[in-house]
Amino acid sequence: MKSLSRYSSTAESALLLEHFCCRADLATYDPYDIWKTPLGFHVKDLFNRNRAVGFLPAAGLTLFDVFLNGSVRLFYSRQEYPIVRALAALSLLNLYQSGGKRAHLEFARQHLQWLAEHGCHGYAGACWGLGFDYPVSPTIIYDANTPFCTITPYVLDAFVEYNKVTGDSGYSSLVGSIHDFFDRDIRVMQETDDWMATSYGPLPDRIVTNAISYVMYSYAQLLPYLTGQAREKALLRTGKLYAFLRLNQQPDGSWFYSPEGRSFIDCFHTCIVLKNIVKTSRLVDLPDSTAIVTRGYGYMKEKMYDARRGLFRRFSLSNKPSLVKYDLYDNAEVLGLAVLLGDDQLVASLSRAIDQTFHRGLDVYSQIDGLGVRRNKNMLRWAVMPYLYTLSEIAGHHVA
Repeated sequence: MKSLSRYSSTAESALLLEHFCCRADLATYDPYDIWKTPLGFHVKDLFNRNRAVGFLPAAGLTLFDVFLNGSVRLFYSRQEYPIVRALAALSLLNLYQSGGKRAHLEFARQHLQWLAEHGCHGYAGACWGLGFDYPVSPTIIYDANTPFCTITPYVLDAFVEYNKVTGDSGYSSLVGSIHDFFDRDIRVMQETDDWMATSYGPLPDRIVTNAISYVMYSYAQLLPYLTGQAREKALLRTGKLYAFLRLNQQPDGSWFYSPEGRSFIDCFHTCIVLKNIVKTSRLVDLPDSTAIVTRGYGYMKEKMYDARRGLFRRFSLSNKPSLVKYDLYDNAEVLGLAVLLGDDQLVASLSRAIDQTFHRGLDVYSQIDGLGVRRNKNMLRWAVMPYLYTLSEIAGHHVA
């Protein structure tokens, strides 16, 4: 693949990637910082319980966070996130494969070791989560030690990729333990003879479409590490989870974030579902997956693409107001999906648009507000590291 932006050549991508990934400390500020404070937590919980009562306090904190505290970050502290470490490791492994630079491999190992030592505690298998208290509904509040099926797959990916790249099987027992998390901690929420839906965390909490796609892909990733009945069970569940995704794709190719409740359709979660279907289909047979992906990809390009800016918008169907005009997370996930599908034309145009919109020197911004102002500089979880991972794939001509 040709160089697509100023960071798409191997040398220039490596410079940006090394700037962020070759560090012992990956603690970062985050767009969610305001909601991690005691006041923010209670306001978000109030909003979840009663939108009419909680709207004004939530709007006030949002405006304070964006327009008054966005740069100075008073009352906030940097935090380490497992997904950041995992994506940094994956990015460096891509660079190592393309250039053979020993430092890339050494830093990747540091990130993997951090992950091995900083999982959630008290569960049947190895697992990772957000690391902060997170209220999502009137009845569901996750604590900081809660692992998620949307975070753990990135860690699994990192350990599996490390094994492939180096031939070092030292983390194989940890990978086996991750299987125990999916097999014993993640709950079956609904199941028929044909399909199944699993939970988001290790309790009977909620059915979320992209979370189910992560569980499906994780089972497929784990198959080479399993034998006998465990492998047969994982293969069966992979097929039944995929059947759920097929069943819940709308005629226009979209998926709701959740098939339950007052849901929405957004860009980066759509990409995640599509990405996980594509990656799973390369490991196991998924009937009609090409048609499923084609419909979903077409919907996203038709309904979420802003041709004037060359960027993808956040929502095609929203359930709440937002100050964000464009988000790097959406565009990073689209870029990664386009690389995965070999859509060189979109990769080229979107790379340029991201470069022009979200970059300023070695700084990367996560969001553009309605006034066109760049916000959230160098916030690794959301969404610098997902973007860097895609750059590492472009630079290394490598698709996971």
